Amino acid sequence: MDRGENLDFCIGYLLRQEGVHAELPTTLEGKQRLLRALMNVWPPQPLDDEFLRAQDAELQAQLQDRGIVDLEDIAAPGDARPTLWQGDITRLRVDAIVNAANSGGLGCWHPLHGCIDNAIHSAAGLQLRQEAGRVLGGGEIATGKAIITPAYNLPSRYVIHTVGPVVPDGMPTEEQDGQLADCYRSCLRLAGEAGCRSIAFCCISTGEFRFPNRRAAEIAVATVKQQNDSKPPSPMSVVFNVFKDTDYDIYNELLGTHPEAGRSHS
Repeated sequence: MDRGENLDFCIGYLLRQEGVHAELPTTLEGKQRLLRALMNVWPPQPLDDEFLRAQDAELQAQLQDRGIVDLEDIAAPGDARPTLWQGDITRLRVDAIVNAANSGGLGCWHPLHGCIDNAIHSAAGLQLRQEAGRVLGGGEIATGKAIITPAYNLPSRYVIHTVGPVVPDGMPTEEQDGQLADCYRSCLRLAGEAGCRSIAFCCISTGEFRFPNRRAAEIAVATVKQQNDSKPPSPMSVVFNVFKDTDYDIYNELLGTHPEAGRSHS
């Protein structure tokens, strides 16, 4: 099957499982969007091996379209300081990437939503939602805590899902500052236990969770620095991954990196 036919198979499979009939898009982009929308609302349940093979083939093709970014491409050799990189976290080939999850831990259920939770689950495949459901066993992720899963169709080895505090008024309390720091500590601990030597953090709790960007970055940098300064020191390479220019400028200032280091939208 070519990519169009493979996408038609994947879409048709999910529609049949739901007992729904729909006219399929005619363009590759339209098919990809419909598949992603269907995946976003698919509950964690068994899937046929034939579907998973077809889904994986398409997601791997999409990854090649986006392009893989290796740690060596963005970090200076021998530099133990955290690295700042602006771009799509689903492209990073590091040992673990961090997902800013919701408390349900199963991904974003809003079709085609622009959040990082949606992006990561959509690029990893439905196995990620299945595995998160298995790990949680019907429970939830508490604020400041995290779970770890394989990354499936992502170039990283693991995804670490953590839940940051929600700050409706944009004015975090001291307790919420501590909860955000706990997110970073929980992720570093799980990564270390899994034998990871590199980890990429997104901007946890900013955006829809409304934690102020600068304060969140200050907590992130301070917490990681404290871990790196521990005895014995952490051997883990840390990437602060940002997408917005605002966050790039904040982290660039806090880390004291070159003004254009790690800036990439491609």
